[in-house]
Amino acid sequence: MAKAKAKAKPEATEATEAKAAKKKTKKAPVSEAQAKAIINRLRVSPIKLGYVAGLIRGMKVDQALTQLAFSEKRIAGDVRKAVQSAIANAENNFNMNVDDLYVAEAWVGKSLVIKRMHARARGRGSRILKPFSNLTIILREKGE
Repeated sequence: MAKAKAKAKPEATEATEAKAAKKKTKKAPVSEAQAKAIINRLRVSPIKLGYVAGLIRGMKVDQALTQLAFSEKRIAGDVRKAVQSAIANAENNFNMNVDDLYVAEAWVGKSLVIKRMHARARGRGSRILKPFSNLTIILREKGE
């Protein structure tokens, strides 16, 4: 009759304990109230949208709306609508004072890319890429 061998577990070393402790740590939630507006699938490349988002990052909302209203970029109108939506969310859902709001964060992400074919000489073809982007705007109140 064969005896079952019991496998001994290796003892945890300091390095493995440190790794386990790192995995368990979580980011602390943001204590202050913030209002968010997300727009998905804007028909513009993320690079072009990033320029407009960078324009308003850190500005007070009234200055950001003015900046976007007079911007010559085509996508500035859609970004302006997103800022107005975030202002409405802050006012109605979180009872924030509109005069104290500023654009805390504005970031851009890639979305889908539509691929099309463009006919070229000698029976060849080339690709046309039509990228889409996502826009997220977060507003916070300035603490006095």
